[in-house]
Amino acid sequence: METRRDRWRELDALVSRAGRRAESLGPDGVRRLGALYRAVAADLALARRRFAGDPTVARLEALVARARPLVYDRAGRGGSVAEFATTGYWRRVRERPALLLISALLLFGPWVLAGVWAVRDPGAASGVVPPEYRSVTGPRERGTDLDLTTDRQAAFSSEIFTNNIRVTIVAFAGGIAAGIGTAALLVYQGVLFGAITGLAIWAGNGASFFELVTAHGVLELSCIVVASAAGLRMGWALVSPGHRRRGAALAAEARVAVEIVLGTAPWLVLAGLVEGFITPRGLGLGPVIVIGASLGAVYWALVLWRGRPARDDTYLEVAEPPSATQHAATAAPVPSP
Repeated sequence: METRRDRWRELDALVSRAGRRAESLGPDGVRRLGALYRAVAADLALARRRFAGDPTVARLEALVARARPLVYDRAGRGGSVAEFATTGYWRRVRERPALLLISALLLFGPWVLAGVWAVRDPGAASGVVPPEYRSVTGPRERGTDLDLTTDRQAAFSSEIFTNNIRVTIVAFAGGIAAGIGTAALLVYQGVLFGAITGLAIWAGNGASFFELVTAHGVLELSCIVVASAAGLRMGWALVSPGHRRRGAALAAEARVAVEIVLGTAPWLVLAGLVEGFITPRGLGLGPVIVIGASLGAVYWALVLWRGRPARDDTYLEVAEPPSATQHAATAAPVPSP
């Protein structure tokens, strides 16, 4: 009995230390808080059944009620916009590296394969390229200039940018279909982009093509990968919800995915500004590669730097609270108070 009282007192001390922020306890403290909460809740479940009306039950009820929001409600409390923009967003992007990798492979793998295919069989590859892109990628004699007017260059670049925004939004939304929609869209866009790239290279327009798309394209493609990973998060919650019900898992991951998409939107705007004000200047291939690579490097450097988990900060997983019956099933009998 004294052992149980010790953990009740320990939980009470942790709750008092945490105040309204469980993460202030640090990683070890947060884990200890969760373990103690479940153990004390189990004690309460059995005490209610065996010793109803005893004063100890009321004290345990008050203690569990104080600890419960720290364990289960943390994910629902939002920080400031500045905190999200400088830290929260980047942590969200970084916390699932495997999904980022899968998203990138689904996009760039088909891109490379389709590009090789387009160079080897341009006639067949032309069939998958929409008409609005053929002015840049259409077959022409090798060594001839692209010969696009400034207006046409701007229009082509805008078509690429508009398409990438649409892909970003749809790739995120496609996660609701167990991630299948997101994966299918990434593969399709990879094939489309690869075919366009391969045809441009085959036709001798490679340098002009990369000059049109590189300055803003690196950042746009990064945004597509991140938004797609957010969509895959929702899909994976349906496939493997863990100890949560699928509805609860999907709701939790959808909330995080929306945060990621909202945080990615300003970077798409930045890419649009680059596309509108820098791409039409015709700076040449070298400068636009530097601009595009720099924007991409800044974005991913922020993911690595600002996305690092703080030593004193742990995000608790949102889970369905165990029922009293579930607690009772795993607890040892509680001696008479």
